[in-house]
Amino acid sequence: MALERHMTLKIRVREVMNNPLVTGSPDEPVNEIARKMAENRVGSVVIMRDDEVLGIVTDGDIVNKVVAKNCRPSDLRAEEIMSSPLHTIEANKDVTEAARVMRRLGIKRLGVTYKGHLVGIISMSDVLNVTPELVDLVSEKARILRGEPVRRKRYVSGYCDLCGQWSDYLLEVDGRYLCEECRGELPSSEAA
Repeated sequence: MALERHMTLKIRVREVMNNPLVTGSPDEPVNEIARKMAENRVGSVVIMRDDEVLGIVTDGDIVNKVVAKNCRPSDLRAEEIMSSPLHTIEANKDVTEAARVMRRLGIKRLGVTYKGHLVGIISMSDVLNVTPELVDLVSEKARILRGEPVRRKRYVSGYCDLCGQWSDYLLEVDGRYLCEECRGELPSSEAA
C-alpha cells in the first residue's frame, strides 16, 4: 500500500507535444506559412533563421493580423505577423504546468525544449486531449487510496482508432482505443 500512495499522476509534456517542428523563415510570405499549416495539419509554424528561433506564426496571428485587417497574405512576410518571443517549457515538465504557463501568459502554444534545443510544440488542444486520461488517473488513485479494487478493463465511448466507427465499448489495446469488433479481429495475444 505504501508504494501505491506514491503513484505518480504526471503526464509529461514530451508525451503529448507535436513534433517534428514545422518551421519557416522570417521572409517567407504568409500565404506560404498558411500552406505549411494546412499541409501539416498544424496550427503554428516556428519562424527560424539558421538555428535561431525568432518567433511563431499561429493560425490566430493569420486571422487577427491578416484576415481581419483585409490584408493580402502574399504581401506580408512571416516576421511582420509572428508572435515573439516563443515561450518555452522543458520536455520533462508536467502537462498541468504547461497549462498553467499558457493560462498565465494568455497564449495557446509553448515551444518544448530538451537540453536547450527546441524539439516540439505543445498547444492547449494537446493538453485538452489528455485531460480525460488525467481524470482517469486521479480517479484510479482515489480508488486505490480508498482500498477499492482496481478496475482492469474500463469501457469508454468514442471512435475506434482502427475502423473509425463510434462505440460505447472501446478498450485500450497497445495505446489504441478499439471497438469490440476490431478487438475480435486481433490475434488473441494482442486482444488480451
